[in-house]
Formats: sequence, C-alpha cells, structure tokens
Amino acid sequence: MRRIVLGAALMAAAPIQAQQMVTSPAPTKVAVTIYRAPDRDAGQAIDPAWLRGYALISEEREVAIPAGDATIRFEGVAAGMMAETALVEGLGAGVSEKNLDAELLSPRNLYARVFGRPVTLRRTDAKGHTREEEAIIRSAPDGAAIVQTRAGFEIASCGGLKDAIAYDGLPEGLNARPTLSIATHAASAQKARVRLTYLAWGFDWQAHYVVKLAPGAQAAEMTAWVTLANGDTTGFAQAQAAVVGGKPKFEQSREEPAQTQELVLHCQLSPVQAPFGGEAMPVFAVPPAPPAPVVAMMADVVVTARKRMAPVVVKEEVLGDLRLYRVPMPTNVAAHGQKQVALMAARRVKLGLIHRADVDVAAQDGESQRARIRLRMANRKVDGLGLALPAGGVAVVQQVGAAALPVGEGAMADKAVGETANIEIGASPQVRLESRTRRINDREEAITATARNANRWPVHFESQQLLPDGARVVSASVKLGQQDGHPLWAVTIPAGGKVSLSYRLQLPR
Repeated sequence: MRRIVLGAALMAAAPIQAQQMVTSPAPTKVAVTIYRAPDRDAGQAIDPAWLRGYALISEEREVAIPAGDATIRFEGVAAGMMAETALVEGLGAGVSEKNLDAELLSPRNLYARVFGRPVTLRRTDAKGHTREEEAIIRSAPDGAAIVQTRAGFEIASCGGLKDAIAYDGLPEGLNARPTLSIATHAASAQKARVRLTYLAWGFDWQAHYVVKLAPGAQAAEMTAWVTLANGDTTGFAQAQAAVVGGKPKFEQSREEPAQTQELVLHCQLSPVQAPFGGEAMPVFAVPPAPPAPVVAMMADVVVTARKRMAPVVVKEEVLGDLRLYRVPMPTNVAAHGQKQVALMAARRVKLGLIHRADVDVAAQDGESQRARIRLRMANRKVDGLGLALPAGGVAVVQQVGAAALPVGEGAMADKAVGETANIEIGASPQVRLESRTRRINDREEAITATARNANRWPVHFESQQLLPDGARVVSASVKLGQQDGHPLWAVTIPAGGKVSLSYRLQLPR
C-alpha cells in the first residue's frame, strides 16, 4: 500500500489516472513581464507579504499529444494564475476545456481532506525510538495537527515527541505543484510546441534612484535600480524578465487571494502511561485557540552584481503609451523572492537644489515655516537624461570626504522625456519663511513675506503665493512669475542673509 508521510518533509506520489494523461513538467522557455501594483504610490515601498501587482507570463512547452481524447497537464504554472486569461497556442488539436488545478499538496489541505479519517502516526521519542500507532485526524481545516489516539486528543509534535503522519494515499484533487489542465481531441498522435500565456496575481516591481550630489549641488551622479518581486509559490528559472512603466487600465475580474492565517496552539502537559513502555509521556490538552495572527511572508533579497564588471542595464522599449523595460539577459525570478537589476548605469546629470515655502494668504498671520528642499531635474538629453523614467523612490547622498552621507529621501512620479521632476527630499531647518498681512480696506490687503537663510552658502528659493479665488496682485516689489495659476516668487537668498517681497492684493467683491 502506498503511503504519503507528512513530517519534516512532504512527499507525494501522483495518483494513477485511467484516462489518457500527458504531463508537461516545466517550460523550455519562459518570459515574465511584471506590472506595478496599481494603487501603490511611487514612494511607497513594496510589501513582500502582500504583493498587489500582476504579471503576464508566457511559457513555451513541448508536448506529445496522443490520438483521441486526452488531458494535457501543464505543471509548474503560477499559483496565482487567473485561469480565465490563459491562452494556449500551437495545439493542432481542439481545446474543449481548461481548468486550474491549484489546490496544492500541503499540511493544511491534507488535514482538511482526511478530516475524521484514520491515519498512521509515526512517533519518535527523544532517544530516537520510533513506533507507529493508529490515529484519527481531528483538526479543523485551518491546518492544526490535532489527532485522536487511544490515549486521547493530542497535538502532533508537541512536547517530547516528533510525529509524522502517514497517509494511505493522495486525496483526489490535490497537486504537488500548481497545474493547468486542458482537454484535447486529436485525430492522430502529434508533437507540438505550445505557447501558454496568462496573467497571475502576486507580483510587483519598484524603481529606486540614487543621486550623489557633486560639490555645489548643481550636478550629480545618478544611478537607478529595479526591484522585481515574486510572491508566488512558483519560481521561474532563466526567465526573460521585463517590467512595464505607467498605469494601464486593469479591471479586476475576481477577488485577490485571501491573506494566509495560522492557528496557534499551546500545550498543557500532564503525565500519562508511557506509550513506549518506559518513562511517562505527556498528553496534550487543546486550550481555546487565540486569534489567528497574520503570517508574514519573508522575501529573500538577491542583488545581482558581477565583480569588476559593469552591471546589467535594463533596456527601454515603447509599449503604446507605456514603457517596457527589458532585462537583456535571462534571470531567475525566484518564488517568494526579490531581485535587483540596474535600470540606469551611473551617469552625470544636471540638477537644481531648490528651497520652497509657499505663502497661504488665508493662513495665520505671522506664522514662520521651514522651507522644503526640492531636487529639480529636467528629463532632457542635454541635461544627461532624456529617457522615460518610471516612478520610484529617490535617495540623495552627498560626498563628504570618503563617505557618502544621506541628505534626504523622496519619490518621483512617472516622467516622460521633456518633463521636469520636482522631488521633495526633506525640510530645511536653516531656511525659513515668515509672512504678514495688513488690511488696507474692505477690498485690499498688503502682504509682506520675508525669507531667511542661515546657511553659510547662498540658496535658490521659491515661494508660490496661494491666493483666494478671484483675488489678484495689483502691485509687487519685484516681478513675479506664474506657476499652476498662482504668482511665483523666485530669488537667491545670500549666505546668512534675508530677502523680502511686498505686494498688494485685491480681493473679490
């Protein structure tokens, strides 16, 4: 009699099928194109325990199709596959139906499938002595290993025993690997090279930029990395990997998989007659289970690099209104893992470091505020860029002697060629703005704004004048520009100095 033993390792024998069955164990080639989680902000880090993006997976497989009716099984597909999106190309035979057989062989599913049925409990004590006895699975489908033996109810592997549960066979419908099956009918036997394409949940990707400021903060060395994240139980070896920048419209056709939960049990020990005929062994009473905590999936982080060699740089391609960034060499997209590849090698770019504090006329009079520091870059070839930049986090460092010290961190939205990126990286305690308002009459106010710079170097300063609807500036001490429909004051504040702006504001009737 065949047995499946659940212990330190889980081994399963495939069930015997009476009908014609062909199994493709793995693809010969695979491509994984990852789309970002649609609701995750550019500066928000990937949560490896809850990946909400998706991937387009394309596999090539060689299949021997028998004559007549048959079932073709594609093993090793993504567990998060959306079976309704699966497209099978290259079959000479007709496809009558397809099914995602993704209920995997696991302790949880095995316990649930044999609930209330007898199993064999293989018990090993601290001295290494092993014996077998009959037991009945009494756990709930949550997966806790509660069994009933002649001694009573017990928790497997609790206390001084190491237990393994032996099953007489594999319950129907369980698979050791996620599997897509399709029914076919062929007039004669044939060999086919099949392409399987589908969407799957549980993936994500993130761009991250590192900007190393040059002295004077007028230029910088900029590098960029792409992190590929796979939260699926299936990994893809030597895959052609790519990521898509932008936000394509995607209608969710089903609920995302529920987050895994675990039942936690505690042992209460009391001595009973030893089952091995020697020392007394404990029986384990099952107390009420506490609330099930969320089980976090820990992701392994793998950084690709080659010693004394240039990094592999992602190549940009046009994909309609979106951008496709393709890794130029095969890479492993491991299950429950993350990997980093270079998006952009180190290049010198021009930039500006701007201190910004806006005047809100409706705010409290005389309030002093710290300026926010912004990094400004024009995405143009003449300034060292000129390529589509996907959204991501930005870390800014300053070289001080032999060390690169962090200056600030921010985020950048997707930027097309020709656009300007304003990246807020922190607040400055050295540059402050104070504004005061004086009422002239029912229709006019006088505003005075003063910006101070406590640094030992000059800074570029900007201040947008946020006016009430219908209000307008009738006169000002300096010429003002325009930004987003509001007057903009742009000036250089000398080291240790201050600058002022005065203007008269006409209010609406």
